[in-house]
Parts: sequence; structure tokens; C-alpha cells
Amino acid sequence: MAGRGTGPDFVEALARGLDVLTCFDVDHRAMSLSEVAAAAGLARPTARRLLLTLEELGFVRSSGGTFALTPRVLSLGMAYVGSLGLWDIARPHLEALVAGTGESSSMAQLDGSDIVYVARVAVPKIIALRVEIGTRFPAVQTSQGKVLLAGLSPAELEAALAVPSRAGLPPSIGRSPEQFRRELTEIRARGWALADEELAPGVRSIAVPVRDGDGVVRAAMNVTVHAAETSRERLVQEHLPRLLRTAGDVSAEWALWQSRPHVEMARPLDGRAGA
Repeated sequence: MAGRGTGPDFVEALARGLDVLTCFDVDHRAMSLSEVAAAAGLARPTARRLLLTLEELGFVRSSGGTFALTPRVLSLGMAYVGSLGLWDIARPHLEALVAGTGESSSMAQLDGSDIVYVARVAVPKIIALRVEIGTRFPAVQTSQGKVLLAGLSPAELEAALAVPSRAGLPPSIGRSPEQFRRELTEIRARGWALADEELAPGVRSIAVPVRDGDGVVRAAMNVTVHAAETSRERLVQEHLPRLLRTAGDVSAEWALWQSRPHVEMARPLDGRAGA
């Protein structure tokens, strides 16, 4: 994976360190030095130095010849989510939506050709996919991804689709590029998208956009159901109206949050409010 930087200020050592962190996933919770080196495309001595540095910083722990991530890694992702203000705003709305539908709901953003989950409230149901904050899927196979892609300009869409997926799943549109672009046009016009067992068997979902204060689509919110339990018709007729109202409320509150003054007044040293 080394040598991909093109700018004069690209720091290859930092890129390699991030490669090491992203080697770990649900199927690779603990790995040996050799496994990490192979997964990151690094020489063993380089991988060892990076792992030991990450261990000293508290992001990795070692035991019995294997390495694993520590909970401190969550701080990297949650710093991003917290900086947006999205989770604090969306959580009560997602919880109310889930209470009303009895189905799981999530919020995701676009990262290249993938979606990345930034908020989620789940119900205990057996479903074919494990989803948590930070999970990524190919955008073209998800309702949230379609909503997010539909919100892009033609140039932005081409650029996004040109980025290789890092979701660990082979992206499959299931139709010609022309048909997919027509579907995105329809989604843009009607304001919602459906994915019917496109990502995995039994997984059916519907999504709508979440907009910022300028009306730009910045995230997508969905309701996910088991296809054997909930028909497309029920998803559209019963769950979609609730989802639209919830996304509208989140968009409005997010716009207010973004417009707030980002200045904190310093407290006087003697504790008084000032003259």
C-alpha cells in the first residue's frame, strides 16, 4: 500500500500507520505480526515498528504474539461524529422512530463510493448483515447510498463512483450504468430510495436525505426491515412517512446547530463575570 502519495507533503509513515489500524475488522479482531504485515502490504520490520508505536499510544494491545485494537480507536471516529453534532441531534429522533416502527434505523454519510454509518439505533432482530457505527458498504447497493449519490452533481457522481470501494464487498449495481443513473434521477425527484435485497438476501431498506442549513444533502437516514416480514408496500406506505418527518426534524435541528456561534468566552481568572 506504500508509495501512493502524490503531493510533496504526503507523509508515508502516517499513511502506513493508518493502514495498520484499518487492517483489523470483525473477521480479523486479533492478528499476528506476519498477518498485519501481509494485510497492510508492509515489510515485517516496518509493521512491527508501527504496531509497537500504536501500542505505546494506546491504540493497539498485544498478547500471546497477536495484536488487537483497543477501545481508544473509537476516539478517532467519534471525534468526527462529535464534530458534526449529528449524533447528539439524531439520537433522540432515531430512538423515537425506532419506537414507532419497531425496526432499526441508521444514518450514514458518503465516503468515496462507500457509505459509512455515523449513527444507529437497532432492534434485536436476526438479519444477514452486522452493522455498527463505522461500518461501510458499497453505496450503489444501499438505500442510503443511492440517496447520497443522487444528491451529487454529475461531476461529483462520476468522481465518487471512480473511487474503489473499501467495504470488503464487491459492489454490484445489478443493472447497466445508464439504468442506475436513471434510477438516481428518479430518487432525486421523489426524495427517497429503496434497496430491495440488493446488499444481502432478506435485507430491505428505505432511505431519505438529511440536509444541512444550505439544503445540501449531507447524510441519509433509513429504516431497515427483514424482507420476509415487511413488504415493499408496507415499507413505503407506513414507514416512509415517519422517516420523512424524522429526517426533516433532524435536518432542521442540524441547520440550527451549524448556525450557532462557535465562539466561547474566556472566564476571568478571578471567577467574576467581568465589569
